[in-house]
Amino acid sequence: MFPVVPEQALLELARTEGGPDTLALLVRDQDTRRLLLLRAVLDAAEAAERSVCTTAQKARLREDWALLTEADRMPAADATPDPGHRRGHAATRGDRDRRALPGAGSAQAPASFANPARARLFHPLTGPWARSCLRGLDAAPGPAEGERGLRLRRDLAHFSAIAAVVAAGAGIPFSTRLTARAGVLALPSLGALHTARSGDVPVDVTCADGRLVLRQADAPDVTVHLESGAGAWSGALAWTPAHALPGLTPAAPPLPLDDLDPYRELPPGPRHGNLRTPLALDDAERKQWLQAWSGTALALRSGGAQRLAEAGALLRCMVPLETPPDVGTGRGSCSATRREAFGGLLSSTPPDSVTLAATLVHELQHAKLAALGDLVTLHRAGPAARYFAPWRTDPRPYDGLLQGTYSHLAMAAFYQRRALVGGLPDRDWAWAQHARYRAQVGAALPALVGSPDLTVRGRRFVDEMAAAHDRMADHPAPRGHVARAQAYVASARALWNQRHGSALPPSNG
Repeated sequence: MFPVVPEQALLELARTEGGPDTLALLVRDQDTRRLLLLRAVLDAAEAAERSVCTTAQKARLREDWALLTEADRMPAADATPDPGHRRGHAATRGDRDRRALPGAGSAQAPASFANPARARLFHPLTGPWARSCLRGLDAAPGPAEGERGLRLRRDLAHFSAIAAVVAAGAGIPFSTRLTARAGVLALPSLGALHTARSGDVPVDVTCADGRLVLRQADAPDVTVHLESGAGAWSGALAWTPAHALPGLTPAAPPLPLDDLDPYRELPPGPRHGNLRTPLALDDAERKQWLQAWSGTALALRSGGAQRLAEAGALLRCMVPLETPPDVGTGRGSCSATRREAFGGLLSSTPPDSVTLAATLVHELQHAKLAALGDLVTLHRAGPAARYFAPWRTDPRPYDGLLQGTYSHLAMAAFYQRRALVGGLPDRDWAWAQHARYRAQVGAALPALVGSPDLTVRGRRFVDEMAAAHDRMADHPAPRGHVARAQAYVASARALWNQRHGSALPPSNG
């Protein structure tokens, strides 16, 4: 069902690189999985007891799915239209119900976005929404009450908003009723309506001729004008438009800077620490994002041409985060990725272009390795947290150590490339960063390479990681930076041993 990863692609990824074909393979596979996940939501709803998902909710989901299917069948703007399917005229209900999204049953995703429907369905934050739906629908039979019931009702209602946005982008006229959540109706990639009343209130939506009319009780109608690609504008104060950053390259589309989607918050758990608070940007913060972003492509390219290429291939949206108080000032920032939100990157407001570029390099390695892990079993290690990682004070499970080492290897390569570029004002700082990341990777590699839990392909992968680490010695950092980096790692190891020495496995050299 899913593609086989060629050996050459595996080795490219092990070096934290990836040519166009390799990156396209990862993207196609993740898009296929997204379609299957969306179909799983519909199937889970149909199979759920009526006490969990009511007959009316199931009927509404079928309507929404039919609207998605119709939008998906619409030709691209530059395609030759099907003479039997005129743009701007909805299919009959019978026609809609007989169709299914291409790829949902066959697991074949498109190589590119042939129409606006796919671009919106593959928006990264659709993944967390679908996962939340499945958790609610998989609950034991019984009345959906309390917080769980409220969450599921909101999740199912959000599917209607997704379908409406997709249909609007495809140019399909429709009228529907949506439900605002706690006084906010979020329309992904378009913007959000702040309702006159608080709570979960109905909003009637009509779409025609590139405009949405949003109607609520006891408030003036709000007319929203759709823009090409993403975003929508309105003169009404109740409407907050979605924002986007300019394309990373002149040929690239704008990149959503999503501070409105209700599913952008990180889930609780130790993996993300205290990075759970999404940020609604004010004008000053938005300008700071734009300023840092304006130099990010150049900073990425200075760290290797493949860094800019992988960002262009994998990155689909940025989600602003509040900066935790322990991050500090200067070049401090925090960031995260979510496995279920492929293509999305969460970050605090970046202080400068180089920091933002480094954030992209770091986090996109997590996205690449997670996507590869969906296709290839690299190891069969358990979840026990017992490994030393110089960048953490707590023990790490094997998979967490692999993820961290992989991203740090990319950071070492990124800063080494920058340090080798003549004339950069922060060249010495880049050497210091490279030395620190390379020393950290060197301390973690013995545990990875020595693990008996590696599969055959996993061993090829970590061996190539080690070879890439060794090749960096061809262009060493100045001795002072190397010495300080090694002292830092030794100090971190000594402190870790004092706290967790009994957990240290024999293979962690």
